[in-house]
Amino acid sequence: MFSETTTSSPAPPARRFSLGWQYFALFVIIVLVAGIRLRLRDFPLERDEGEYAYAGQLILQGIPPYQLAYNMKLPGTYAAYAAILAVFGQTPAAIHIGIALVNAASIFLVFLLVRRLFDPLAAVVSAATFGLFTIRPLLFGLAGHATHFVTLFFLLSLFVLLRAQETRKLSAFFVSGLLSGCALLMKQPGAFLALFVALYLCWEGWQQHRARRAIMQSAIAFSAGTILPYLLTCVILWRAGVFPKFWFWTVSYARAYGSELTLSEGLTQFANRMVLQKENMLLVWLFIVFGMAAFLWDRSVRPRAVFLLGLLACSFFALSVGFYYRGHYFILLYPALAMLAGIGVSSAYRLLERHSGKALIATAAPILFTVAFAAAVYADRKIYFVDSPLEACREIYGTNPFPETLVVADYIKAHSTPRDRIAVIGSEPQIYFYAQRRSVTGYIYTYPLVEEQQYGSRMQREMIQEVESAKPEFLVYVLRPESWLTRPGADQHIFDWAGDYTRRNYDLVGIADGGNHDIYRWGPEAATYRPRRPAVVLVYRRAS
Repeated sequence: MFSETTTSSPAPPARRFSLGWQYFALFVIIVLVAGIRLRLRDFPLERDEGEYAYAGQLILQGIPPYQLAYNMKLPGTYAAYAAILAVFGQTPAAIHIGIALVNAASIFLVFLLVRRLFDPLAAVVSAATFGLFTIRPLLFGLAGHATHFVTLFFLLSLFVLLRAQETRKLSAFFVSGLLSGCALLMKQPGAFLALFVALYLCWEGWQQHRARRAIMQSAIAFSAGTILPYLLTCVILWRAGVFPKFWFWTVSYARAYGSELTLSEGLTQFANRMVLQKENMLLVWLFIVFGMAAFLWDRSVRPRAVFLLGLLACSFFALSVGFYYRGHYFILLYPALAMLAGIGVSSAYRLLERHSGKALIATAAPILFTVAFAAAVYADRKIYFVDSPLEACREIYGTNPFPETLVVADYIKAHSTPRDRIAVIGSEPQIYFYAQRRSVTGYIYTYPLVEEQQYGSRMQREMIQEVESAKPEFLVYVLRPESWLTRPGADQHIFDWAGDYTRRNYDLVGIADGGNHDIYRWGPEAATYRPRRPAVVLVYRRAS
């Protein structure tokens, strides 16, 4: 059913040349994308990366997730980060090297899948499109988000499924399910991608006229593999004594968080993000649209129409969980879009060749795509090839205090011992990771505390109690709106408490006044410094 682009018999010269150009083009794509990531490997961690890095650091210290780091995400990405930290070291550069490898593996898998399902030209274009999409600065693609890991395990699951449908071994279907279960464990939206793999398994079995019993056995083996990682995680966390916290954050609070936005608000967010998606990429998007309609006239694409439409639909549902369309969430949609771009270029090539009768004219399609790819890279050349990691961070994230947190953490690390514990009143968990100091509270994000959701006031009380009972040696108060995103009507008692608590119990020892020209004041100078604006990061040390 799934035809190979190469065979075991000796290939004619044209085929050997074809095989050579495919892998040379793929090599260039991977080197370009990975090279950009590696050049910027010292890029300061943003909040999500800080969360994963701190949780991974704790895992390496024997502390389970949800004990000192609360969040609604499933813990698979924490374990993935722990593996990266164990292999490459506990630095931003080490993390970004690991992400570069994960991204390169995903590019390679997109190539293999499209080559297997369609043709070599579509495979190369798909790999290039996916690689380009995943590093776009406007969409925060250079950071190491959970969606990179979800996508990797989903692509692995799909690749193994295609092999399983040839061998029909139940063990192969089980492994495919196991990989889909890992995609889910990286982040909840992976459930929709796992659902696609399961539905495609059943659809192909029916198309191949397999016996109902055989289809059921394959589906059961796949489902058993999919469920197993989650069940094992529950058992491990239960034995570690953190299962109630895990259940509250990943189920109860996640449900409340997902109900904050209405459908119309979500669609507005989606429309705004799509405008960013098309910036400097219009021609690539035209090929994507062309690929969506290709099955209408291209007979070689038509048998895969259900696969493409199903993948696009399930990817969109994965993207749409909670109706929050943040830039890096689109990574879940990129494999489908990349395949459509590849099909669009490949179908355009065949269409031009058929109507003109000349292969030379048909090459206009891949040439146009190459120009579009080069134009998109050129548009972001300053970040990709010129800016330092700190400059690129400012360019992408604006006034977010990610460079400042590096300096703040270095100060805390230099003026404390590994036994000292700290608190960050704000959503900057990367400080814990950089300083290599444990938190006194599991609330490494303060976003949930000031949302309009039923648990907000309770969370504020819990955080206050955890901080006051532990009396941290250092307390970092992040007075930056990006670190709070306070909703109108939310309980704001936490701000009154933080101001009063630090005034009564702590001495101001540092101020990070960030912006285009960062200013730092430490020790006695901090007490007399007048910030340029109210949005600063304050560092307090417990009074004697």
